[in-house]
Amino acid sequence: MDLDQLAALRTPEGSAALAAATEVAGGDPLAAAAALRSAGVPGGLAAAALTQAELRRRAATKFGPAAAGMFLTRAGLEQATRGVVSARRARRLRAAGVRTLADLGCGLGADALAAARAGIRVYGVEADPLTAAMAAANAEAAGLADLFTVECGDATEFDVSRVDAVFCDPARRRAGTGRRIFDPNAYSPPWDFVVRLAERVPYTVVKVAPGLDHALIPAGAEAEWVSVDGDLVEAALWCGRLAEVPRRATLLHGDAAHVLTGSGAAEAPVGPVRRYVHDPDPAVVRAHLVAELADALGATLADPSIAYLYADAPAATPFARCLEVTDVLPFSLKRLRALLRERRVGRVEILKRGSALEPERLRRDLRLAGPEAASLVLTRVADAPTVLVCRPV
Repeated sequence: MDLDQLAALRTPEGSAALAAATEVAGGDPLAAAAALRSAGVPGGLAAAALTQAELRRRAATKFGPAAAGMFLTRAGLEQATRGVVSARRARRLRAAGVRTLADLGCGLGADALAAARAGIRVYGVEADPLTAAMAAANAEAAGLADLFTVECGDATEFDVSRVDAVFCDPARRRAGTGRRIFDPNAYSPPWDFVVRLAERVPYTVVKVAPGLDHALIPAGAEAEWVSVDGDLVEAALWCGRLAEVPRRATLLHGDAAHVLTGSGAAEAPVGPVRRYVHDPDPAVVRAHLVAELADALGATLADPSIAYLYADAPAATPFARCLEVTDVLPFSLKRLRALLRERRVGRVEILKRGSALEPERLRRDLRLAGPEAASLVLTRVADAPTVLVCRPV
């Protein structure tokens, strides 16, 4: 996709091609291309329309119905914030009193559009000309062009004194190759610039990778990890007046949001394996809030470095999944295979923390057969490789 193709897709002929491509998206690509050619759509326009239709189909899981009118790139879609996450962030900014926002590195505009829908005036800055043009087109398609405008340029040169707040999602992949960047100062904009934003703007939010090293969190900032339906999707740093707590884990399930907060520095007590094991949501683990959850559950760790929590009673909590432990074995393939065969187990779910075993290889090696199901937890107890045989609660 280039700027000329984007312009062509925005003409009446391009709109017709997109409509035709949408009808055949998701099927056989060759048949879809042939159908558009038969309808008289030129080859280049047909290819661009089919690409957009397929990306829009995939984007529906992130953006819902709004995806149907968006212009997308593969890389931009992969890196864009999910709709439920950006909408929640926009509501929090609006509730804090933010009226104008600079989105530095706005990408396709997912976060900016959510902020605009919340009534915030957004100024987007994007270095890539095609992506910037797509973001502007997305604002127009959403009917938000009066609240979200985009300029193509260097995010580090934007005059932040013009706005109440800044949102920055630094690029963490290399342009052209798509490879991940692990050195924060190689981000675009670089990490040093991003951290200094909080010193210049009283309301600053930075989207970061969920695997962010806690040592990089600026002093006084709130670090939040967000999961959606159990999948850890992002982390964000809330700086300046937006910081409310040191650490936050936010779990989004449908229309519900569950929040756990704490210092991120507490340590959970250690004890033996007990009747029930609780597997914390990954947002809780990455936020270093396992100790706070342990306190709420009356639970302990069996190994101080592994985030499985053990208790004498099951807990109904959105922050962890609970399993009943039926057997605790020092890991031995032979013993585990014999036990599962005796129980007539033919299907297993395999969870692991602190184990070097590969779940799929173990599944093959177990040579399972039978009508029953079980859950296996591969872990360490007192630094010894251990397997827990469990059933759901």
